[in-house]
Amino acid sequence: MKRKNIYIALFALIASSFAGCKDFLDTRIDVFDTMDRLETRSATMANFANAYYGPMQYGFTTIDNNLFAAASDEAQQTAPVSNVSYFNRGIISPELNPLSGLYNNYYEGIRAAHFFIDYAKNGENFLALNRDTSALYNPDGTIYHTENRMSYRRDVINLNWQRAEAMIAIAYYYSELIKMYGGVPIITTTMENDADMGRVPQSPYDDVVEYIVKLIDDNADKVNLDWRVMLDEGYDRWADVRNWNYRNSTGRFDKTSALAIKARTLLYAASPLNNHSNDLSKWERAAKAAHDVIEVRKAIFAKGFGFGTDPITRPDYKMPENKDYNAYFSGNASTSDVQSIFLIRRAQGSTPERLNYPIGTRGGNSGITPSQNLVDAYEYIGPITENPYTNRDPRLKATIVVNGSEWNGVLNFDQSPGGAYDMAVNGASKTGYYLKKFLSPNLNLVEGGNADHVWPAYRYAEVLLNYAEAMNEAYGPNADPKGYGLTAREALIEVRRSASTLLPDVTAASKEDFRAAVKNERQVELAFEDHRYWDLIRWKDAYEVLNKPVRGVIVGKNSLGGYTYSYVNVATRVFNSHNYYLPFTRKEITNSGGTLTQNPGYN
Repeated sequence: MKRKNIYIALFALIASSFAGCKDFLDTRIDVFDTMDRLETRSATMANFANAYYGPMQYGFTTIDNNLFAAASDEAQQTAPVSNVSYFNRGIISPELNPLSGLYNNYYEGIRAAHFFIDYAKNGENFLALNRDTSALYNPDGTIYHTENRMSYRRDVINLNWQRAEAMIAIAYYYSELIKMYGGVPIITTTMENDADMGRVPQSPYDDVVEYIVKLIDDNADKVNLDWRVMLDEGYDRWADVRNWNYRNSTGRFDKTSALAIKARTLLYAASPLNNHSNDLSKWERAAKAAHDVIEVRKAIFAKGFGFGTDPITRPDYKMPENKDYNAYFSGNASTSDVQSIFLIRRAQGSTPERLNYPIGTRGGNSGITPSQNLVDAYEYIGPITENPYTNRDPRLKATIVVNGSEWNGVLNFDQSPGGAYDMAVNGASKTGYYLKKFLSPNLNLVEGGNADHVWPAYRYAEVLLNYAEAMNEAYGPNADPKGYGLTAREALIEVRRSASTLLPDVTAASKEDFRAAVKNERQVELAFEDHRYWDLIRWKDAYEVLNKPVRGVIVGKNSLGGYTYSYVNVATRVFNSHNYYLPFTRKEITNSGGTLTQNPGYN
């Protein structure tokens, strides 16, 4: 009976998961299967292998069905009533935590992964049911076979990947949990019911970090190398996997994404919030983990897997210079971009546009509007003029709609009094800015227009920034004592030159000054990708930064018809010292029977 309850819970999990896109990790399942068929049908095992991907957070719907940016100094929510306001006012509590649903979702993902691992113990036997599994090899090593026989061999290879992916998924979920809560319970088996899971003792933060690292170290070489490129040549019989349309599995964990999870986890563990004594060995470990990601990419690109054999025409593993920043985040462009590491994708929709298009656009609601705080982080690449948006880092234009922008079919985005996007109109942006990044332009919201929206959970620019930060903290901006072949400064420059070769050189000489440069670069390069709030948390900068007002611009016109700009405080913010970790809900504390300790400051 208990086993049936687990099946039923998994049915609910998978049925509520995203519908999936064609050729992109479909997590649906036939919920009308009988229990007898569940015990015997190999196709169901494949569906359970996809189930542990379902609870992953789609960053476009984190809070208020929108991006999490307004919880930080990146943006201000336009709507007068919103869940993100609880963060803005510093009133998060055990009874009022808008992200508490993620805690439950992530443990559902962990449980689904453990269930698959348990269910798939005899997976080879399931796969062999009603199939001819024999394989005869020709003298040249090719298989003399029917497609049925080869497909069985493929399915066994895939099963072994899926078992390791389940372990990587568990590591992923724990990495997300500890950045929010610190120490959390470690679940290592398939729990028979929720009460069992709720009474597992809480593990210290560092213990969970080591658990994550071990999961990845034990399984990174057991998953596929990289889903976007040619399968590795390491199989006993290459004919078993040739002509396999493996790119349909994009969205599953591979070695590159597994190592990226480890690198981010160790960076967070080395950061001031979690490294009170500034133990340099933790920074060294984080630098090594980021270096490992870079080395894997080097190996993939050096072999030319999936990129052709011509070393001149195939892409380089490095970030390309003067990259079209906005294009990467538009539609599904990132799914074919070699800079992507792990993406989360859902069915087409228009929610990001409906929520965040300007109120002056039919169907738009202004949504989360970028702050002057963020705009100020974009550097000048030329002379300062009367127009504060000219000669700026091109990522500003690619990320934010400013006054005078040409965007969304508008040749001059006029926010001055009487303009088409007059700031005085009810529901207009209070900051004087609108979101551009991620939004598809010219989407007809009135007639049901839809677009792809792909969430970049991990991408190569972040890996380089992780590396730059950890190397600087461990060794300084210019040293490479381990012979990695890349200094902190060189990694930072690579990211900046990808944005524009016109950006000024990073001249910061000291560790402290270079740290500030890295922080600014993360703010700009990773804007609206759900990094800013958590960066401020792990750096322990949140108390200083998130107690400052969110600023905006007021657009006016002078007697000659030119624009004028004045700057104002748009909203106050409150961040309390105990808010560095989120509170467990009162229900979780009660149900734990005393095994779960509330984070300090929330009792």
